[in-house]
Amino acid sequence: MEHATLEIFCAVAEELSVTRAAQRLGRVQSNVTTRVQQLEEELGVALFLRDNKRMALSPQGERFLHYAKAMLALAEEARQVLHPAEPTGVLRIGSMESTAASRLPEPLASYHRQFPQVRLRLSTGPSRQLVAAVHGRSLDCAFVALPPVAEGDAAIDLAALGLASVPVFQEELVLLLPPGHAPVQQVDEVAIRSVAAFPNGCTYRLITERILARGPAVAPLDVQEMGSYHGMLACVASGECVSLMPRSVIELMGKPKGMRELPITLIDTVLVWRQGYETPAFEALRGRVGATSR
Repeated sequence: MEHATLEIFCAVAEELSVTRAAQRLGRVQSNVTTRVQQLEEELGVALFLRDNKRMALSPQGERFLHYAKAMLALAEEARQVLHPAEPTGVLRIGSMESTAASRLPEPLASYHRQFPQVRLRLSTGPSRQLVAAVHGRSLDCAFVALPPVAEGDAAIDLAALGLASVPVFQEELVLLLPPGHAPVQQVDEVAIRSVAAFPNGCTYRLITERILARGPAVAPLDVQEMGSYHGMLACVASGECVSLMPRSVIELMGKPKGMRELPITLIDTVLVWRQGYETPAFEALRGRVGATSR
């Protein structure tokens, strides 16, 4: 099972197109097709379901993709640690949307200027999914917020997952209220029972659901799932929702006139990585964000 073959398989699995995968890899289509077929023969399973010109991963392909990415990540890690003098290679970084927007542009730009030979790959998502991706070697590290432990919730136990962490930024979380909402001093005075938030797995959403559940209102909480903070801000501006955001993001976007806010809590953003993962590229990033933290 060759390294190049695993790269080809992962590219086809991500693109679900031999043509696009070939273009991405700089290979001819026939070579990509042949290598995938050879891999399927070697493994004795069909990795893809083919219907005319459409492709989809088979159940076996879905399972193998996890292992293929892990093997490629381990090979990349080994290659980097054997050349400790200078950061090189690929560094796959995960981040919450808020951190990517308000905290990372400056340190990542500075990192790129100093280490242009490192290829940074940034992806965003909810904290719980990012932690799972670091654990599963789909990401090398991630900037996440860990939810406070509460009764009945499944805590994220980093040590049990073999992960290490360090606080790097502190955020003030603010509950945004629409224009026209009565002034409030505490959460149980919030009248609206609709929340604009990211999908499940987002720590800020979990905190919002917890604090609003403590109020006296009997109406169930309605969550409108959004894909961006700009979308959440629009929902609040329309008068239909409230939304919990870091103040740094609010300042970045600009708060519409008349919109009210209620400070809720302070929370750390932590950098998470696998214990023992010490490539020069990662160590350079950890030192850079650590120097500018808090």
